Order: sequence, then C-alpha cells, then structure tokens
Amino acid sequence: MFAVLKTGGKQYKVRAGDMLRVEKIAANAGEKVQFNEILMLGGDAAVVGTPMIAGAAVQGEVVDQIKSDKTINFVKRRRKHGSQRTKGHRQKLTLIRVTDILSKGGDKSGVKAALGGFVATGVSEDATPAKKAKPAKKAAEANNASAAKAVEAVASVKAKTSGDDLKKLSGVGPAMLKKLNTVNISTLEQIAAWTSEDVAAIDEKLSLKGRIEREGWIQQAKELASKA
Repeated sequence: MFAVLKTGGKQYKVRAGDMLRVEKIAANAGEKVQFNEILMLGGDAAVVGTPMIAGAAVQGEVVDQIKSDKTINFVKRRRKHGSQRTKGHRQKLTLIRVTDILSKGGDKSGVKAALGGFVATGVSEDATPAKKAKPAKKAAEANNASAAKAVEAVASVKAKTSGDDLKKLSGVGPAMLKKLNTVNISTLEQIAAWTSEDVAAIDEKLSLKGRIEREGWIQQAKELASKA
C-alpha cells in the first residue's frame, strides 16, 4: 500500500518504511508526526481524494533536522559593470521515517500534525519576523533619549534675564542663533561651561556636525564672558 501526501507545497509518494526528506517541520528528533493532507491511497483498490481523503493520514518518526546540498545562484546583468552576485543557499529539511499509512481514523489518532516552522518555538516562520526584537531601533531611541536629557541639563544653567549676543561667536548667525534658542541656550556662560559630553549632546541634537569644536565656541565664550 502506498500514499501520496502533500507537505511544504510538494507531493510525495511513500510506503511504510520509506525515508522521506521534506521541508522543515516543527518537531524534534524522535518525535512522532502525522501528515493529514493525503491526495491518494494506492493498493488493491486505489482511492483518489477530492482533493484530500477524509480521515486518511501518514504517520512517521522524525529522524533528524538536516540541510540540503548547497545551491549556487549567480546573477550578472548585461552592461552593468560590477553588477554580479554569487549567493549560496542550503534549504532546511526534516528527515522522516514513514511508519504507518492510515486509510481512516487519522483525524482521531491524536498524533502531532506535521507543521512547518521553527523547532524551538513551534511558531510558523511567517509569524516570527513580527516578534523579533529590533536592537538597532531600540539603541537609537535610547541614544536620542540620553541626548535629550543632556541638552536639558545644559539648558538648565541659569541664564541672564536679557541674554547675550551669541552672534559674536564665529559661525553663529540668525539661523544658528534660532537653533540655540530652541534648546534654551542664550548666554555665553552656558556655552563656556560646556563639557565634552555637553558638546556631543548639543552637536547631535542640533545637527551641528562638529561646528562647536571646529569654531572654538567654548574658548570664545570664555573670553567674551570675561570681558563683559
């Protein structure tokens, strides 16, 4: 007696005792699994499903989780210099030993259904990307939060009531002055008191691209503040 089953988008003709390599299913070595999508049963009287045979099943034991032979995919585009790529891929497979072919009663056997997915979680591969953590995004959010706190700490330095003319600093015009005022920086004393951590935070917050150190704002602020 043989059966034609469907799994992983492919069809397999199997008999009891056959070794079968199928698309990866969520099961560990030694587990018993059951394929419930049976298209045909062969023997003395062949039965063809419409499209599946109700109650029919193929049971097997998981031997191992393996990978297929590596396939090489080489892509080269005409008239595109350097536009070529070589990629290797090894498909994940599950090795199954077929133990029984059931013509009926498969829906009541209680054996675990053979489903695709990751062995560790039992979650289908299509569902896992939404559950994966995004460390890069979390790190960026943490950096932005720390930068915002540092800017607030710099701006918390007590400012003069009238403020200073920050345009005396080289590279500070009306547009730059407006940027500095958005984070409550309005005096030379504030700038003169900046530390290296403050400079990094302000530079990142206002996208100054190193202008603070390049123009020497801290030293200029100290000199202008002493003359005031």
